[in-house]
Amino acid sequence: MSTTIQPAPVRKTIVVAADPATAFEVFASRIDRWWPRSHTIGKGPLASVVIEERVGGRWYGVDEDGTETNWGDVLVWSPPERLVLAWRIAADWRFDPGLLTEVEVTFNAVAQGTEVRLEHRHLERMGPAADAARAAFDSPNGWAAIVALYAAEAALTGAGEGP
Repeated sequence: MSTTIQPAPVRKTIVVAADPATAFEVFASRIDRWWPRSHTIGKGPLASVVIEERVGGRWYGVDEDGTETNWGDVLVWSPPERLVLAWRIAADWRFDPGLLTEVEVTFNAVAQGTEVRLEHRHLERMGPAADAARAAFDSPNGWAAIVALYAAEAALTGAGEGP
């Protein structure tokens, strides 16, 4: 007998016009170039986004006034194949160091470039608000919009137009 996890993970797959090493670098090291400024839990306008490039590194936003707001941390740093981030943002859009949902991103070479798969899982750990959180993550303004912005930046960088 199989068990169904509720709510199901949010999954997005996209092919980007870049090799896996570039695709990984754009996602992790150049996140500040493409992450939407509207997607933050900071109190002020978002100035930048940082993923520290190591296991145990922080994932956070920096407001225009310099205030840093933690979003999570790096669980797996394995370029150019895989990145796993701890998402420690609760359903009320506040940092919760005791919460652990995971965002796994994998990068696989295909003929057209790199297939990038994103999975946001363990949403059941958000408790009673898990279904509402999943709906937000899976909405057009959620991971789909974020992945589309990432793909556009990866295509520019993969074409040699980015530094």
